[in-house]
Amino acid sequence: MPYVNIKVAGALTREQKAKIAEEITDTLERIAKKPKSYTYITFDEVSGENWAVAGELLDSD
Repeated sequence: MPYVNIKVAGALTREQKAKIAEEITDTLERIAKKPKSYTYITFDEVSGENWAVAGELLDSD
């Protein structure tokens, strides 16, 4: 099972996380023909003052 870890600066609401997860699973379903349950998605929230660190983490993956 693919594992997607999303790093974000600051906090996201439950609704925002759900929308992001929906976009990812919809894309995988459409392009890779995988079911919605195919991907495990987690979120790591980095404090706002560590935005540069979050950017580096996003760029390095």
